[in-house]
Amino acid sequence: MSSRVLRKLGLQTEKDLIIPGDEASDTEADFSSGGTKKKLNLNRYDLLNQQSHSESEVKEDDDHETTGSINASEAGGENKDAQKRKKKKKKKKCSSKAQNPRSSEDNFEDEVERSVREVNQILGEPCKQATPASEPDVFTSSNKIKLLAVEPKFLNANNELKRMFGSRVVHAETNSKRKSRGRAHVKQTILVNIKDTWPPVGKPGISMKLLNKTAFSSDGSILQFVFEHSVQYQQVQMKFLEAVESLNPDNIVMILNSNSYHVDALLQLSELCRHSEDFSMAADLVERALYCFESCFHPSFNMTSPNTLCRLDYCKQENRGFFIALFKHTLSVGNHACYRTALELCKVILSLDPETDPLAVILLIDFYALRAQEYDWLIRFYNEWEPDRNLSQLPNFKYSMAIAHFQNNDPETAHLLLQEALIMFPMVLLPLLEKCAIQPDSRVQNHPFFTGHAPKTTSPSLQQLVSLYVERSYHVWKESELLPWLERNVLLVLDQVDKGLPCVEEAKQKRQRLYQATIPRSILRHVVLSDVKNVTAIIPEDTRSPIFNFDPLPPLDSVNLYTRPNTSRIGVIDNPHTLSIFFRSFMPTFNVNQAAQEAAVALPDVLQGGGAEGGAVEGAGGIGGVASASVDLRRSVNSLIDAMRDLLSNIHMPDVQDDGDVEDEED
Repeated sequence: MSSRVLRKLGLQTEKDLIIPGDEASDTEADFSSGGTKKKLNLNRYDLLNQQSHSESEVKEDDDHETTGSINASEAGGENKDAQKRKKKKKKKKCSSKAQNPRSSEDNFEDEVERSVREVNQILGEPCKQATPASEPDVFTSSNKIKLLAVEPKFLNANNELKRMFGSRVVHAETNSKRKSRGRAHVKQTILVNIKDTWPPVGKPGISMKLLNKTAFSSDGSILQFVFEHSVQYQQVQMKFLEAVESLNPDNIVMILNSNSYHVDALLQLSELCRHSEDFSMAADLVERALYCFESCFHPSFNMTSPNTLCRLDYCKQENRGFFIALFKHTLSVGNHACYRTALELCKVILSLDPETDPLAVILLIDFYALRAQEYDWLIRFYNEWEPDRNLSQLPNFKYSMAIAHFQNNDPETAHLLLQEALIMFPMVLLPLLEKCAIQPDSRVQNHPFFTGHAPKTTSPSLQQLVSLYVERSYHVWKESELLPWLERNVLLVLDQVDKGLPCVEEAKQKRQRLYQATIPRSILRHVVLSDVKNVTAIIPEDTRSPIFNFDPLPPLDSVNLYTRPNTSRIGVIDNPHTLSIFFRSFMPTFNVNQAAQEAAVALPDVLQGGGAEGGAVEGAGGIGGVASASVDLRRSVNSLIDAMRDLLSNIHMPDVQDDGDVEDEED
């Protein structure tokens, strides 16, 4: 026990203190027969409370400490009175503690808070809207966070393939590839499965930085990240942009040959492979880009944590490659019938930037939810997001919600929702039946509500959404139970139209009012990246630059680190390379026939002769030139793809001799 506390009690050493067994009186003090030791009726643990007082109390105790030292030599009666006064003073202090509980440190904190309040009165309160956590929207609501929670086991497409075909089949395929390559990777990944044909990622020149952290609840926080490029990567990126502007794919292949994990080059060549119908190579290049990003993740970047919301700003040019690679990977696994994996990837993309949804994943997520039979999740998602996003104004969600309730054994709600969808978006019915190879009823086919009324009240922007939904989701309607259900409700809707119910006219007015504006750029990006058959993006008239798949239609408020080189001519090329026609096809005003004719006209032997006879010869030469240019284009593209495939397949790493380094497939 400290000597200061002992002196405060009028004692010299700890030996002078005797713990009593009877606590009947707080003020009684007995002395031994020899008078050498003092007995104080005091609990030793009460002294701990006295040592925990604030600074002001300690100072006051120090003053009493001096007084106690002086009075230690006085008579026992005086010491007894001093002890009584001290006890009473302590009790008084405890009773008035609530009235005056502040120490000097507390007073200092009050002065700081008072100064902050005075500054806020002069300059105004800080802008709370600037922090994402203070916005009462889709980002921080507990229900919305749970709906976008990602389950890691469903992010791996191989796990879904095992559930469909059995683990033995998937393991046999994987083992055969691994034996042929002779290499195994040890590192575990979440988004993709590392392939033995891929070179080591090393240091690709991309890193991730944590910008800020904002708490939105007691145990949750929002982390804002950004990808950064090294100086060397920036130099390679400028060469890539020059190669793209040159319209010569050989230059892009050269960049990828020296920089195996250049993200934009991987994405652009993936699009080239997809157009040449080499879907396996296209998917491989996209997965390699995702592997590059995943190897650069910040330690705090966790897409599967329920209490940590990771955000990426699509306006940052360096972040957009990750969004686009994720979107392309989602489409790829969806094309392989891995619908649950595609649904989880949609959650990842939407959770990265839910405020703007830059790739319009909202047009895709309902399709994968239906195909994955996640009907209950889709219903909860719609109910939670409808107040903020007006999902009922989108054709895909209007029809998908009816199907979800129907499959979820709620027929009454399903009937009502389907009838509302048919009244709000009647232009969906006939194209949908045509895609399903169903002959419509004579009453439906001749009724103006579905034939004449629907096309007249459909704006170009709405027609694009309708076409996108029909081309993507008509497989869902081919189930045997859905088509008869659709037919019954179509007839009920026609009865309502014939009766002239107000809901029909209200839907018409609402439809004409909502879809007259320019289609958002996020939906245009979605259409460009999806590349759905018979659906063409309506490019704004003010868009003059080419549209490339590695960064289609950048945001108007984009924060750019790179600027595309200016080209002297974007029109007809003097010496057109046949492969350049492919890259010109990404331009919004591209016409394949016109491009082939330009290539044919550039041939020196075509434009020969004169007069009527010469004109006939010239026309024949033009036709032959068009055919020749088309054949040359196909041959050149196929040659390039074959060369690139050979290059990538011939990359082999040394065999792993140590069995301990080989990844166990059963894990």
